[in-house]
Order: sequence, then C-alpha cells, then structure tokens
Amino acid sequence: MTIPPFTLAGYRATVGGLVERGYAVRSFHDVDPASRHLVLRHDVDQSIAIARQMADAEAEEGWRSTWFVLVRTEMYNPFSRSNAGHLREMISQGHEIGLHLDTTHYASAAEIEVGAAVEARMLEDITGAPVRMVSFHRPAPALLGGDAPIAGRLHTYMDRFTKAMGYSSDSRGAWRHGHVFEHPAVAGGYALQLLTHAVWWVGPEGRDAKGRLADVLEAARRTLEEELAANNQVWAGS
Repeated sequence: MTIPPFTLAGYRATVGGLVERGYAVRSFHDVDPASRHLVLRHDVDQSIAIARQMADAEAEEGWRSTWFVLVRTEMYNPFSRSNAGHLREMISQGHEIGLHLDTTHYASAAEIEVGAAVEARMLEDITGAPVRMVSFHRPAPALLGGDAPIAGRLHTYMDRFTKAMGYSSDSRGAWRHGHVFEHPAVAGGYALQLLTHAVWWVGPEGRDAKGRLADVLEAARRTLEEELAANNQVWAGS
C-alpha cells in the first residue's frame, strides 16, 4: 500500500482513497454510523490562513468539512479582517465552522458550559452563521464520551461520533496509530470520523513537523511586521 505524503495533494489522495473504498463524505449532522460515511473534521490550532488553503482544496473536490476555530488563543485572531474573511469564505464553500473550545480557561463544569455558549456566540458574530458543533482543545479525559451536549451543541467526542463509529487522526504530522486506510472501520464498512490538522498538510513535501511550525511562526512574524509598518511611523521609518 502506498501512503500518500503529507501535502495537499497527499490529502486529496487520502480522502480520495477512502471515497474509492466506498465512502461518502457526510457532516456530523447526517452521518449514519452503520454506513460507509466519512466525516471530515479539522481542529484549527495554529493558523486560519493555512486552514483556508486546505478548505479550498476540499471545495475543489466537492467535499464539505467542519473546521473548529479557537476564540481564546495567542496563536491567531479570528476577529481580524483577513481571518474573518477566510472563515466567511469557507462557509460560502459549504464548510461548517464549529467552536474549538479550550476548557483550561474555565474552573468548573458550570463555567465551561457558560464559556462555551459565550464563545460560540462570538464565533457566530464573526461568521454570521450558527455554531452547531464543539470540539475540545486537548481535552481532559472527563470530557470524553457520553451523550450530553455542551452549551446546547453537539461535540465531537460524544459516543455517537467516537464509539458508534470509527475515529482516526493525524498526530504531529504522522499516522502514529496506523494509516487511516488500515483502520478497522474501513475493513468493517462502517462510518469514520477523520481528524486532520491543516498545518501538517499545507507546505512542501519532505518538510518535517517542526519545520512546518517554524513556517507558521515566520508567517506570523511577517504579518506583525507589516502591521507595524502600516500603523506606526516609527517602525515604517526604520
């Protein structure tokens, strides 16, 4: 079996390979765990601009996915003009924007519930679209499983999405638990939730995981320098 590389072309080959194996891309809202349905999920941890590139590739293939965006993060600002524009364009392509919730900001289950509702409304203000799904950022074990919603919304770690169907993820730019083509769900012919992170797939072939993160850092530095020059004569004159 040939393993597609971690590039956008490789991502197309990975999802395309599952489609060739009889899978149909579905959303969290219409997936049938007993069918060959494929739910494409992305947690946006580092860069909305990189996520947009992968979303464009999916749209070209006619695939629709769910992108989970952090509101409280030092890595990016979803309210910025460029990032908000990316998110709205992704929605226009048919993708769904969900909330990527970092629960470490909250001290109790009650605070998590309230915080999730507030953050979801903030994300709705940015995109102009309802937020119907939540994904936890680096979740504590206590948050996994069950059937209880969070802030009235479904979350990706519910039993219906992890136990009733298969679950596979890239990890630090590798398939550390076996390639998705070899997943038991694929052999057994039932539904699969595939979590991938755009940062590992957007960029040249052969770039290792640390190098890809270095690229994110350099892009952020260039953006900050451009903003300093555009808004501060002291820096622009240097």
